Amino acid sequence: MSDLVEPEDSESLRLARLFLGSTVDLVIDRPYGSRHPRCGFRYLLNYGYVPITRAPDGEELDGYYLGPPEPMRTARGRCVGIIHRRYDDDDKLIVVPDGSPAPDDATIADAVAFQETAGHYVIVRG
Repeated sequence: MSDLVEPEDSESLRLARLFLGSTVDLVIDRPYGSRHPRCGFRYLLNYGYVPITRAPDGEELDGYYLGPPEPMRTARGRCVGIIHRRYDDDDKLIVVPDGSPAPDDATIADAVAFQETAGHYVIVRG
């Protein structure tokens, strides 16, 4: 039996799809430049969660904010995609500032490479 989580099997992806194309408010709990509390890597963008959501891991649905390279406490933007993790049910929204163009897949992959492993996720669009 494979550990691969296909999109139709993913509770996290079903939840994340509800936000595609919508304006999303994020609470930034791991601001740009901060370090992960256990793994020690540095966040190269603002990372947070959508309040009042519940993902399969029991925490709120997470999101990457591809905005200005400065620490933020909150962020608002448009969800342009989802990092669908293939080996666990913990997908992440990709959010850009309102009025910003949607980045291409290569730009997103570069932006999240500090935390996401190439080949372990696919980018899902609307």
